[in-house]
Amino acid sequence: MNVLFVVSDDLTSTALGCYGHPLVQSPHIDSLARSGTRFDRAYCQFALCAPSRASFLTGLRPDFTGVLSNGPDFRDRLPHHVTLPQLFKNNGYQSIREGKLFHMGVPTTVGTDRWQDAVSWTHNGSPQGKEHNSKGEGRNLTPHIGQGVAMHWIRTPDASEQADFDAANRAIAHLEKHRNEPFFLGLGFVRPHVPFVAPGEYFDKYPLSKIKTFRNPDDDLADIPPIVPKTLGVTAHHMGMNQDQQMEALRGYYASITFMDDQLGRVLKALDRLQLRDRTVIVFLSDHGWHLGEHTFWQKRSLMEESAKVPLIISAPGQKARGQVCRSLVELVDLYPTVAELCGLKPPEGLHGKSLVPLLDNPQREHKATAHTQLNAGTTVGRAVRTKNFRYIRWRTPEATAEELYDHRKDPKEFTNVAASPAYQAELERHRRLTPA
Repeated sequence: MNVLFVVSDDLTSTALGCYGHPLVQSPHIDSLARSGTRFDRAYCQFALCAPSRASFLTGLRPDFTGVLSNGPDFRDRLPHHVTLPQLFKNNGYQSIREGKLFHMGVPTTVGTDRWQDAVSWTHNGSPQGKEHNSKGEGRNLTPHIGQGVAMHWIRTPDASEQADFDAANRAIAHLEKHRNEPFFLGLGFVRPHVPFVAPGEYFDKYPLSKIKTFRNPDDDLADIPPIVPKTLGVTAHHMGMNQDQQMEALRGYYASITFMDDQLGRVLKALDRLQLRDRTVIVFLSDHGWHLGEHTFWQKRSLMEESAKVPLIISAPGQKARGQVCRSLVELVDLYPTVAELCGLKPPEGLHGKSLVPLLDNPQREHKATAHTQLNAGTTVGRAVRTKNFRYIRWRTPEATAEELYDHRKDPKEFTNVAASPAYQAELERHRRLTPA
């Protein structure tokens, strides 16, 4: 059994057609969902690139990997741990990386192999891309913010200068070269991470007249602990963008998604052309979610639903349920034991996840009672636990503790923090006990 393991960067599930977005065009991701299982309640373990990727590629939670920011390397703490792609390499597979699998600074280290853990791969490839230096019309909507966070869009004449286009070309070449031997192909797309760079035709799909910004209640932030916007820094309060600028940002984000989706489509078509689909496990995910104006927040690094929840689709040969939706709680840390089991490989002892394979045959099964996400911001430590009906968040600073509790039965957008409500004290106590110290 082969594996095509596809990771998109900064992609929220709320901006995909198969997850219900009325405008975004993602036909190839949608098609993949129809051929497999779409997970509706999948959660990352850390709402930031490096910690999340280190977690799901090692099968260990962030506190164990020691990667709690975008700087450290998990090998500093775990020099001998066998990663997911390394497991396949050790079992005779071609273990191939093209693009961002472990952490990669976007746009500054695109095209380099920094942090990509060479020991995990038989081929360690870094597709090239011009990023914010791409030719074409563009605008930085937040010039007061540095590259990598700034809401900067570029309408480029063609795709040839973009890392995702190069990544798809390289992936197709690997499929052709290794079609007769087992492979684990890790394909990392950098879009829709900022800067939003895509050929003009993708921007044309999203006229500003059709784009709607997110509407928050006027008093939405009144019951959110004051520490929360501080942990977000420049990505709170709409990043200083007015409504017209928010619409431009959304158009750039949507265009980037559809461009990335087309690159995935080219790879999937090659998989079919080479008659590899029937013996290839396909996993598609994002490293974390992304805010698009909810609570006035943009981007990642929050512990609320839009940032913690991720798109996750698995299509596996022989699975009994196809085109169905699984609403059980699952975590990205579950992917390592899942992919290993699907391919008949024995993973290392002590992984923190639980295989999702039973859900591919019966998506209605219960899987976990809780899903955990964490976040560190300076001296502030945040922990979130998602249960079937609630999200609980606890923030700790050296001086104080703050809490949030949201009832998803009544409040799926998390507008009302009921942590202080007498009617919810039993649930508050229960969720406190479920949250790690």
